[in-house]
This record gives sequence, C-alpha cells and structure tokens, in this order.
Amino acid sequence: MKISSVDFVTSAVRRSQYPTDNKPEFLLVGRSNVGKSSFINTLINRKNLARTSSIPGKTQTLNFYLINKEFYLVDVPGYGFAKVSKKLKNKFGMIIEDYLKMRENLKEVFMLVDFRHKPTEDDVLMYNYLKYYNIPVTIIATKSDKVSRNSYDKNTKIIKDTLNMIDEDNIILFSVVNKTGKKEVHERILEIIDRT
Repeated sequence: MKISSVDFVTSAVRRSQYPTDNKPEFLLVGRSNVGKSSFINTLINRKNLARTSSIPGKTQTLNFYLINKEFYLVDVPGYGFAKVSKKLKNKFGMIIEDYLKMRENLKEVFMLVDFRHKPTEDDVLMYNYLKYYNIPVTIIATKSDKVSRNSYDKNTKIIKDTLNMIDEDNIILFSVVNKTGKKEVHERILEIIDRT
C-alpha cells in the first residue's frame, strides 16, 4: 500500500463528533505503552503524526486519521493505565464501548499486545468483549524485534492460549524497528476495503 495522504480529521468523545463521510474505519486498541502511536506512525510512514508519550493514558479521545482519502485509522485511549482517576477510566470505557457497539463504519479492530509478555487481564477482557459483539479482530503482537526467533512459536502460543483465540482471528508479529508485519497489516486493510 502506498500512503499518498494522511490527515488528522477530528478528536471525538461522542457520536455527533464522528466523521460523516461513511468511509471504512479500523480501530486500534491496546493497553497503555503497548506502542499504539508508534504502530500508527510506522503504518503511515510518518514520524510523529500520532504523538508518542512516556505518560500512560495520554490519549483521552477517539482520534480519526484519514488515510489516502479512503479509510480511517481510529486511535482510542489505552486501557489498563494506573495514573488516572477511576472516574476518568470509566469515562474512557464508555467512549470506547459506545463506538464499538454503535459504529457501522467499523470494519476491523487491530488489538495490540506486547509480544514479549503474556496478555494481561485487561487484554483478555477486551478480546472477550470484541468476540461477544462479533467484532472482527486481528491481534498485533508488538515489539517482536525484542524476542528471539527461537521463542516466536512459544510466545505466539502463549498469546493464543491466554486470549483463547478463535481460529479465524489472525495474529501478526509487528516491529517498529525493522518494520516486520507492516506489509501484512496493509494487506489486511486492503483486503477488507475491497470487500466493502
């Protein structure tokens, strides 16, 4: 996929603020510090369109990025961060839940997990939530460059077993450092767009 244009369109906290041009949307979810902003920047060949931060929980809205005037990447607040109030966490949860349950433009969720570690309880809850609402999901295992190739099969199995992944859900190993998985994610997006 050649990235010819990238536009930050809007930040939203409610449905009335979502884009209305009816283009396919791909949602990015994952716990704070799993590397969502770096994932976005790598996918779209930009260094800092999505702001990376050392402060977990920095993203507090749904952020819509229009790619090639054709589809949206939608970034949402990371889950599982400890340094914000419970009230704020609940607010973020409601924003995401409303989007997941009601947004017809949503075509696929890219759920990011850290390839180095067993998925967290929050990861399991998110995956189960997506399955409950029959939302298509691809697991993106980030930071794969930090895992030895000898451990790839073992770590992949841990992720699949912990999430109790269903067979039709994909898992893509991804690295910001060496761009592993970038082509596969692009191909997945194009495949879904072609079907819509």
